[in-house]
Amino acid sequence: MFKMILNLIWLVFAGIELAVGYVIGGVIMMITIVGIPFGLQAFKLAGFTLWPFGRAVVPAPERSDLLSGFGNLLWLILVGWWLAAAHVIFGLLLCVTLIGIPMGIASFKMAGLALMPFGRTIVDRATLDRLPADAHIVG
Repeated sequence: MFKMILNLIWLVFAGIELAVGYVIGGVIMMITIVGIPFGLQAFKLAGFTLWPFGRAVVPAPERSDLLSGFGNLLWLILVGWWLAAAHVIFGLLLCVTLIGIPMGIASFKMAGLALMPFGRTIVDRATLDRLPADAHIVG
C-alpha cells in the first residue's frame, strides 16, 4: 500500500514529466535505424519512470560488456546527460518538502540509470529471491 501511495505521488509530481522526456528522446532516437535500440531503451525507461517504487534495476543476464559500454557512451552523449539533469532537478525540487524526500532520493538514483541504462533490466522486486549486489533499488 505504501509503495502505491509513493508511486501515485511520484506520478503526479515527477513521473509524467520525466516520462515525457524519455518518450521525446526515444522518438528522436527512433528516426534513424541505428537509433532504434536507443529509442526502445528510452521507452522502457519511460515506463519505469512512471511507476518506479517496488521495482529494481539489475544487470541484464544477456548483457555484453563491450556492447553495453558502447551503447552507454552513445546514450550519454546523445540523451543521457539531459535526462540525468532532469532527474537531479526533480530530485532537488522533491527534497524541498518532507514528504518528497523519499521521491527525491529515488530521482537521484534514477539519474544514474538515465546516464548509463544499457546492460541493465528492470524487474519487480517481489519476483526476486534476493537482489544482486550491484542492483539499483529505487523504492
